Amino acid sequence: MKNNIIEVQNIKVNIANVNDNDYICISDFTKFKEGKSTSDDIIRNWLRNRITLEFLGTWESIYNPNFNSVEFDGFRKNAGLHTFTLSVSEWCEKTNAIGIYSKRGKYGGTYAHKDIAFEFASAISPVFKKI
Repeated sequence: MKNNIIEVQNIKVNIANVNDNDYICISDFTKFKEGKSTSDDIIRNWLRNRITLEFLGTWESIYNPNFNSVEFDGFRKNAGLHTFTLSVSEWCEKTNAIGIYSKRGKYGGTYAHKDIAFEFASAISPVFKKI
């Protein structure tokens, strides 16, 4: 796995190449958001959204033959409820997702396939709609 860095609106964004696919560090995108929310909070709140889960489930169904659609249905049913929480690691562990993952250490953060990363970016900032 090789990492590259691009600069978007004066913020460095890491890109990892995994099996000839670009995975963009969406944790880096959260630097566009101001306020007291942490990167993990922003990503976790995005994952709670029913539209987000529908998108992720559709993406995984198309590109991942090992996607656990039964677990996905449980998440989709609870999405949006005040009591529903979901982390990237839980999503990956329970559904066998391949489109998004968390990494610790050097170049750590949450990485998403470019299709998913662009969806995330446009959801958190209108600036990305133009990029």
